[in-house]
Amino acid sequence: MTQLKALLWDVDGTLADTEEHGHRVAFNQAFAEIGLEWHWDVQLYGELLQVTGGKERIQFFIDHYATPFIKPKDLKDFIAKLHQRKTHFYLERLQQGQIPLRCGVQRLIQEARAAGLRLAIVTTTTPENVSYLLAATLGAGALQWFDCIAAGDIVPKKKPAPDIYAYALAQLKLQPEECLALEDSDNGLKSAHAAGVPTLVTVNEYTKTQDFSQALLVLDHLGEPDQGMTVLQGAAGVRQYVDVPLLRQLLANR
Repeated sequence: MTQLKALLWDVDGTLADTEEHGHRVAFNQAFAEIGLEWHWDVQLYGELLQVTGGKERIQFFIDHYATPFIKPKDLKDFIAKLHQRKTHFYLERLQQGQIPLRCGVQRLIQEARAAGLRLAIVTTTTPENVSYLLAATLGAGALQWFDCIAAGDIVPKKKPAPDIYAYALAQLKLQPEECLALEDSDNGLKSAHAAGVPTLVTVNEYTKTQDFSQALLVLDHLGEPDQGMTVLQGAAGVRQYVDVPLLRQLLANR
């Protein structure tokens, strides 16, 4: 029987509901700062989330939505600087405590540490976003709880490509079947599945209608003793929230 040794956490939408009230707002602030009459409303941003990565999202928007728009000579540099300002505004929101962790996340992280499981971050967001989120929600030393921070442009191809998971597995020196990924989107699930990593999904408003047929378990959130989770796909028995024994059971029964 394969033993669970590590939890691999996605960030945006999984650790915290960062997209609608975090990244989306920060993108709009960055656009307004330089006088761009672009506004990503909730519906449009949901469509743009099909593109993984902030810089890639801006590029896609320019190519498909931003008309008329005169592209600057060095478009790549323009996008990079615009994304840098977006990150600045996003980090401000984190520092102000405006982006809390999702239900059950802090509890499960603490339980996993107590049980001797290793932790890793596997995300397409920037390393700065990760460190600020962890510090703002879990405390200044929380970054040290994670044996691997696989984030941003550390690999050439972002999710749904498996590269970021392959990188994390190599850093951890673990086999895919010894880990369990926690994701919130179909792109994240595809990435983990392609790398051979079993996956638990917690949906959000942007992802709840996506195809998660390859996931071990699909939930509305991880749950708490006083706030039970809803199972959308798979089986969790009588449990009201995700704990380490349930994760081990999922891996053993897959």
